[in-house]
Amino acid sequence: MVEGVHFRLGEGWASPAEVGHRALAGALSDLAAVGASPGEAILSLGLPPGFSEPDAVSLALGADELALATGTAVVGGDVVAAPALFVSVAVTGWLGAGERPLTRDGARPGDLVGVTGELGAAAAALAVLDGRAPHVPDVEPSIQRARRPLPRLAEGRALARAGASAAIDVSDGLGTDAERIGLAAGVSLVLRAELLPLAPGVPAVAERLGLGAPTLAAAGGEDYELCFCAPSARREEVGGGAARSRRGHRQLDRGGPRGASGRDAARRPGRGRTDPGIRAPVVARAAVPDAAGRAGAGALARRAGGAQPRAVRPA
Repeated sequence: MVEGVHFRLGEGWASPAEVGHRALAGALSDLAAVGASPGEAILSLGLPPGFSEPDAVSLALGADELALATGTAVVGGDVVAAPALFVSVAVTGWLGAGERPLTRDGARPGDLVGVTGELGAAAAALAVLDGRAPHVPDVEPSIQRARRPLPRLAEGRALARAGASAAIDVSDGLGTDAERIGLAAGVSLVLRAELLPLAPGVPAVAERLGLGAPTLAAAGGEDYELCFCAPSARREEVGGGAARSRRGHRQLDRGGPRGASGRDAARRPGRGRTDPGIRAPVVARAAVPDAAGRAGAGALARRAGGAQPRAVRPA
């Protein structure tokens, strides 16, 4: 993360502690997407002239607070002089014996597509903070969430145990990240925008920006939710497992698993259905790609389970 590109310091923007928190949260979110438990983290800082020692300590403590809450061990790092402030975090996660990581290429035609939590918080917060939209009362929870996002580690492990077929963390926006699953798996994912779960304040901020609320929610990045696919037969296990995991990990909870539904819009317009396990309308289905082969060829290799726990390094 580089100042001026990924974050801004200063009054009304991010504090050093929030920058440290966000840097580690982004790395841990990659572990959540593969269903791994957090292990170790290495934190490296590039400090520009004038960046004070107390601010550097505050930044490191912000990361350490999240590390303690998630069971992550910060085992080292480095500090160097740099022309601009940057924070780099490398993490290692672990799978148990016989466990396989969730990957992007496991989605199959007919799979349900869901998302944990709510979308659009970071996009709405940025619009308010940079003055493009007024500070409507409803948006404050989204601003706080954007300052200190919480990686969906417990939900990722629950989804893997419950039989989810694919997952990715929503760091670049649901539209972009869902497409990445489709490209890796050779399927098309068609989302029903009206069924997307929206973070507080998103409709009001979107209206002030002249956008539809689903557009803001699907296009905005850094929500750090999980977009996942699961066979229709596993819908209750997937929804119920994630819900139990949230009850056992209150420090990581920002809301329930949500889903949405639809069909391959080019061939079969879909109808939304309420799912008692996922606890929201089901938002999409994976479908066979069209004859033009737009699904792409970048499939990820599925890794076989081993006899011993193995480290998983997110891409």
